[in-house]
Amino acid sequence: MSERLLKCPLCKSGNILNHLLVKDHAVSKKEFTLCRCGDCELQFTNPRPEEEEIGPYYDFKEYYSHGDKVQNFTQWLYQKIRKSSIRRKVGLINRLSNSGALLDYGCGTGEFLQEAKRQHWTVSGIEPSEKARIHALGKLPTEVLENLSEVSELESYDVVTLFHVLEHIHSLRKTVKKITSHLKSNGYLVIAVPNPESADAKHYGNDWAGYDVPRHLYHFSEKSMTIFQAQFGLELVRIEPLAYDSYYVSLLSEGYKNPKSGLISRYFKAVMQGYRSNQKAGKPGNYSSNIFIFKKK
Repeated sequence: MSERLLKCPLCKSGNILNHLLVKDHAVSKKEFTLCRCGDCELQFTNPRPEEEEIGPYYDFKEYYSHGDKVQNFTQWLYQKIRKSSIRRKVGLINRLSNSGALLDYGCGTGEFLQEAKRQHWTVSGIEPSEKARIHALGKLPTEVLENLSEVSELESYDVVTLFHVLEHIHSLRKTVKKITSHLKSNGYLVIAVPNPESADAKHYGNDWAGYDVPRHLYHFSEKSMTIFQAQFGLELVRIEPLAYDSYYVSLLSEGYKNPKSGLISRYFKAVMQGYRSNQKAGKPGNYSSNIFIFKKK
């Protein structure tokens, strides 16, 4: 079953228009329509699979964030980059607070939480995917839950992180309000999202892997993330780039755009385009993916 939205899921404006037709290259090969809000610039899949129906769209071996095993070179490369990214992410939260209580919403297979715990954070994770959660529980047997509703109303956190998770959440406003209710006063909400206004997104058009329909329900520009802060009583403290993402997204996009191209050609073009995208970005907020750091007012 499909769910059709009549208003923007972020700002509730009715000023929405069809924007782009994008193919699900990974699973169904179906095309999905992206709408764009004329007020906050959010792009979103509309209509979209209902929450109870979207599970099969995640069921493919290349969905690396839900598994630990390395089965090919691209996945090996992804795992190497992920290890470096984990160190950077823990370094980021260490700069926000020396230690404290951390909640990672959409914790995947748990490596980020595992490293944060090693560095003296009190950690908790939410992971709806059973496959990923099993891996995470193997590392953190008592710290990972399936749903946010399982978190005690009295529990509060110094930092809550959502790394490439916000774009997957069906009940966007309800979930973000629930998350912010668990933030301590002056606590930090750290959100990483792909950028549909980046140079690599514009280069690849509807073949841009960052769209990843229908798994990615939303696509946030820098403007829509500034609207986000007003909607949920947050203050945007700063933006940081995820420079690696342009290379990985360009690699997937090359495969979508030129499926018959050889692996060496695909990697060469992806590296060149990833580099160009980062060069054109110029400042945080314009990169292929960005981290938005909010503080609770």
